Order: sequence, then C-alpha cells, then structure tokens
Amino acid sequence: MKRGRASAVAHLLVWVSWCVLLLQQLAEAWMQQPPWIIWLGKLLPLLIFLPGLLRDRLRSYIWLCFVSLLYFVALVERLFAMPGNPLAVTGMVAVVTLFVAAMMYVRWRARELRGASATQTESGE
Repeated sequence: MKRGRASAVAHLLVWVSWCVLLLQQLAEAWMQQPPWIIWLGKLLPLLIFLPGLLRDRLRSYIWLCFVSLLYFVALVERLFAMPGNPLAVTGMVAVVTLFVAAMMYVRWRARELRGASATQTESGE
C-alpha cells in the first residue's frame, strides 16, 4: 500500500536519523577503542531492529522508540560530561529525531493501514 505524504516524510526521517545514530555510535566506539563486548552493546540494539524496519513492521518502530530512550539517556550523560563534544551533539539530534519521527510514522502509518482495511471491508474484497 502506498504511503501518504506525512508518513513518507516520517519514514525518510526515521531512516536518516537511524543511520546517523548508528554512524555516531560507530565513530564514538572507534575513537574510544573499547573491548568488543562494548561495541556489541552500542550497536546491537540498533541493528536488531533492521529486519523489522526493512519489512515496515510497525511493532519494530514502536520498540525502536523504546530503545532510542536508552541512547538518549547515555547521550545526555555524555553531554553533561563533555558539553562541546560534536559527536555527542550529533547523536543527541539523531536520537531525538529518530524517536519523534518513528513515533509519528507509527501513528500516521497505522491510520493509513486502518483506513485501507476499512475500505477493503466495505467494498467486499
């Protein structure tokens, strides 16, 4: 089913902010050179949602909103520790954008899918 304009913009923002957040986490981990388990802890929560996002499963977007709050907390701590850190600022912008865009995408896309379902039911398909 075709997306509406609002949900298409939100969908694009989700992908852009998800990629920026992933790259920010990669860059931060690369600069700090932590053990592999820390790399896994930084990247796996984002990567675990990739199959659901690619299949446009709204439940994955909802859970991504919850997980993005963990990144938000970590980035707030990082910003308090290093106020002018450009990586932390970039991550904060990305995570806030990701949360809002994913939340709005779920809302708008679910409304579109419900409307399409109701239309098909009424037409007898």
